[in-house]
Amino acid sequence: MIGLISATAAGAAARNRLAAAWPDRVRVYDGPVGDSVRAAFAECEQLVCFLATGAVVRLVAPLLGDKTSDPGVVCVDEGGRFAVSLVGGHAGGANELAREVGEVLAACPVVTTATDSVGLPGLDTLGFPVEGDVAGVSRALLDGEPVALKAEVSWPLPPLPVTAEGAYAIRVTDALVEPAEREAVLRPPTLVVGVGASKGAPVDEVLELVESALRDAGLCVASLAELATVDAKADEPGIVEAAGRLGVPLVTYAAEELARVDVPNPSDAPLAAVGTPSVAEAAALVRGGELLVPKRKSAARPAMATCAVARRPGRGRLAVVGLGPGARDLLTPRAEAELRRASVLVGLDQYVDQIRDLLRPGTRILESGLGAEEERARTAVEEARKGHAVTLIGSGDAGVYAMASPALAEASDDIDVIGVPGVTAALAAGAILGAPLGHDHVSISLSDLHTPWEVIERRVRAAAEADLVVTFYNPRSRGRDWQLPKALAILADHRAPTTPVGVVRNASRPDESSRLTTLAALDPATVDMMTVVTVGNTATREIAGRMVTPRGYRWQDNRQEADR
Repeated sequence: MIGLISATAAGAAARNRLAAAWPDRVRVYDGPVGDSVRAAFAECEQLVCFLATGAVVRLVAPLLGDKTSDPGVVCVDEGGRFAVSLVGGHAGGANELAREVGEVLAACPVVTTATDSVGLPGLDTLGFPVEGDVAGVSRALLDGEPVALKAEVSWPLPPLPVTAEGAYAIRVTDALVEPAEREAVLRPPTLVVGVGASKGAPVDEVLELVESALRDAGLCVASLAELATVDAKADEPGIVEAAGRLGVPLVTYAAEELARVDVPNPSDAPLAAVGTPSVAEAAALVRGGELLVPKRKSAARPAMATCAVARRPGRGRLAVVGLGPGARDLLTPRAEAELRRASVLVGLDQYVDQIRDLLRPGTRILESGLGAEEERARTAVEEARKGHAVTLIGSGDAGVYAMASPALAEASDDIDVIGVPGVTAALAAGAILGAPLGHDHVSISLSDLHTPWEVIERRVRAAAEADLVVTFYNPRSRGRDWQLPKALAILADHRAPTTPVGVVRNASRPDESSRLTTLAALDPATVDMMTVVTVGNTATREIAGRMVTPRGYRWQDNRQEADR
């Protein structure tokens, strides 16, 4: 919950705007400001104070305890110009909250946390525990000193400017080790403990069994991702409470699913009781991984619980991102977030140049020239399979004549794949021309490098006969100068010579150009690979210099009747 506190009418007006935008996230505090701040500090995870920063500093200073547990505090000035992350930038989420408040109130977020200011991810913002010399290692990263990455387990990390050697180190491990001097230890959630229990098994017995199994194997409980068991034990109090005390979710599986898992120590007892020859080992391994601790029983007599421990490798992540037509303001916020998240970026060199300034320090860039699409797709998938967070970029929408198709043809279910849509060339050109895509339309690439011309021609003819608006991608190059005239001739067999045609080159870029012509007047020699050609259907008209396809023919018929 976010507590909202204001002192003046202007502050209350901004507060009310935020409350209206987030009705389920906020609680408004009225009354004396000091009392409101103290109450909100005790009751809420975050605070937004519509007060001067000095006033808020004096009010919250006596309340501060520990940065890992204090709420995040954001200040907004009376004029609503700035949203200042004051306390709890990382742990309290104040940095992100300042950005969110800024979006709602059109205020400028002010974030002074050192790592955020220079584009480095904070080691305490990665979503899993970190210990050791976090401040010293972070300072070394900020100062450009060599920081070694020691990855003992595979896990996707954000970009970090790390090296093979260095006086400081980041160690990624689930082992039960003490951090060395000048070392920060990241504990990714790699471990899964499968648990089986008799009815009424005490929580202390389950908890001691889990903790001792991890400890004896030299594994850290901070890397525990979940407890897993069979559906029949989903409500077993001892298992449920043990998961709660450990602070991890309890995940359950059907007995039939667990019975299909190959395990080293099957048993007749669980088969008779719950329908699977293994609960602990099968539940630990059902989603894949390496069995680190085979089934073991608790030390109690009689033993009422069993467990097994598996290490589940970190799944690599592949984001396929469309950059839009070229203008920076047509790059979506989601695409920008994925660019900043990537530890590995794969893309065409000219597209990489467009967004290089958005990448965080430490991002590894794998770029190549024209004609290497399949190689780039394979490279991106291979890097994701190594456990990296990979972003593969394409122009427009990556799923439209771009990189998503070859990448997903290479990928399997061993990596996570995320698609980020972008503004396509057809849409960007359409917005410049007017509204040519107002009714049914189709996009056709005239490049026969990957598709036989016979197939392309059949599709153009079908679009012509169906009276669809047609957008031609890749219309003409120096080596392919006859395909566009041929396609236009096919359309001309079904449409009037006066049919509007829009020609847009480099849509949204500084050298953008556009013109409206007709099917008969278009000179194919004026078109190149940077051009999108949109041919209207029989209802498309030029209206006030704009290309418009009505949403329905009835509207167009009524307009023509009125004109007469």
